[in-house]
Amino acid sequence: MANKARHPFRRRVRPGVDAMPEVEISEVDGIRSLHLGSATIQSSMNLEDPTDLVLSYSRAMMGFLLFDPDPQHILQIGLGGGSLARFIAFYLRSTTSVVVDINPQVIAVARAFFELPEEGERFEIVEADGADYVKIFRDSTDVILVDGFDGLQIVDALTTEDFFADCHRAMRPGGMFVTNWWSGDKRYNTFLERLFNVFEGRVIELPAVSHGNVAVMAFRDTPQIARWDALERRADELERRFGLEFGDFVERLKIANQHNGSRLLL
Repeated sequence: MANKARHPFRRRVRPGVDAMPEVEISEVDGIRSLHLGSATIQSSMNLEDPTDLVLSYSRAMMGFLLFDPDPQHILQIGLGGGSLARFIAFYLRSTTSVVVDINPQVIAVARAFFELPEEGERFEIVEADGADYVKIFRDSTDVILVDGFDGLQIVDALTTEDFFADCHRAMRPGGMFVTNWWSGDKRYNTFLERLFNVFEGRVIELPAVSHGNVAVMAFRDTPQIARWDALERRADELERRFGLEFGDFVERLKIANQHNGSRLLL
């Protein structure tokens, strides 16, 4: 696979549907949420503004726009309620987005109840194992967004060095890997170490404002923008364009990552 955005890949390689967590929906005060086998909210949608990123972790994941505000192609692993898909379709009109999810019930519920974008040339949903699916990409995607949860914890197959290496190979020059992890997971530092190894230390953490979630970002190459003054200028532009708290993102990056006072150390 070289430069095409659509792929004839439809097989599942994990256990069948019966082994997957049940999908449930709740609705409180105009916010519709998706749950996977527990009361924990996996994704939420504002019924009055479906493009609004209700959960702080989903906003933090979009922090990658500080480094690449106009990606041509995004691969998402984990659909959930489609929060990122809706945001990308609305705000990044020239971006092609492919979303992969292994659970057909998640896909069916998201299509029926979470106002997903119309599928076509710019947006496609693929039912497949994301850890396997990414292997068909070679130097052909700009951003990989990973949010894989099996109802109990982060999916193991999405945290291995082999998976990270497959993601690294899938990216175009300048590509980024972004994942949602929980800092309270006892495996968190192990995940980070594996990611550091594959991406040669070009890894940063952007903590969300609640629940211990962290958007962890890894760069295929050293980012062109790493100075704080440049990031702050871009944050101002992006806040006007996307309506997210990019200025706060920069401040959180300063607190959470190594820097020399004037720039991120990557």
